[in-house]
Amino acid sequence: MRLKSCVLLLAAAFGALAGLATPGLAQKYPDRPIRVIVPLPPGGSVDVVARLLQPLLEKSLGQPLIVENRSGASGTIGANAVATAPPDGHTLLLVPTTFTITAALHPKLPFDPLRALAPVAVLGRSAQLVLANPKLAANNMQEFVALAKTNPNTINYATPGVTSQAHLLFELWSLQTGIRMQHVPYRGGAPALMATVAGETQVTLISSSIALPQVEAKALRALATGGAVREPQLPDVPTTAEAGFPKFPASQWIGLLATGGTPREIVERLNGAINRAFEDKTLQARFAEQGFSTGGGSPDDFRSLIEGEIAQWKDIARASNIVMQ
Repeated sequence: MRLKSCVLLLAAAFGALAGLATPGLAQKYPDRPIRVIVPLPPGGSVDVVARLLQPLLEKSLGQPLIVENRSGASGTIGANAVATAPPDGHTLLLVPTTFTITAALHPKLPFDPLRALAPVAVLGRSAQLVLANPKLAANNMQEFVALAKTNPNTINYATPGVTSQAHLLFELWSLQTGIRMQHVPYRGGAPALMATVAGETQVTLISSSIALPQVEAKALRALATGGAVREPQLPDVPTTAEAGFPKFPASQWIGLLATGGTPREIVERLNGAINRAFEDKTLQARFAEQGFSTGGGSPDDFRSLIEGEIAQWKDIARASNIVMQ
């Protein structure tokens, strides 16, 4: 009995020490500069968001943030660098919505996107606009669907490429409504946008921040916005839900991830620093200038978003016979 009592006491003592170990680690974090890997070239929206957050997070965390652009292989090179880094919160990753598309459709990723990376927080959201050439005889999404049903396979839709978010979302809309259109992929969003302006294609889907000047110039007609609320600059343009398509989520996000296995306390500290940063009115205004609303929320919220989108993209690709290229 005496030996059993000693064993129980030792077990309790070790348990108490283990419980203190992780919080102690979190209290010391960060103890050196933090690398933030952007898996895309400089100058894009993901890179801009990283640099807007940089000074506020440096102040909150007490260490420099070094933004490192490591592009290539649809973001996989940069993501793998974080997936294989020590799980101590000193190497982080910024990703756009396309991260979940790659995770869903790429058959040979060098890492497991749901295990090798730990969601921290959504950093920003941006609505996309459903845009039509003004010569198209459709002023809203309902009229567009009616026109497309009457004239199957005669309407061309432009996207930034095969398996892009726009491609998958247009396929989702086709599955939901039964319309049939022709996909015309371009090398990037800007060429797809200008093809619709020129009338080479009749409709496209692109970020409101990019498309707004063309809408204001009446070179394109906005049929709907994919955000949860109407765009402040386009108060008369309904959301896709208001237009009668609540399951057509045409929006983009940018999020922050750490290496999988990073202690929860460190993830929570990073998440708290981000949520506090978003209370800054100047930062909110700077995000708005870039066409983004500030993000936030919990790590679990972000994980649910990632898991839900991966499942959604897989379902759309399977139903539409789309293969990652």
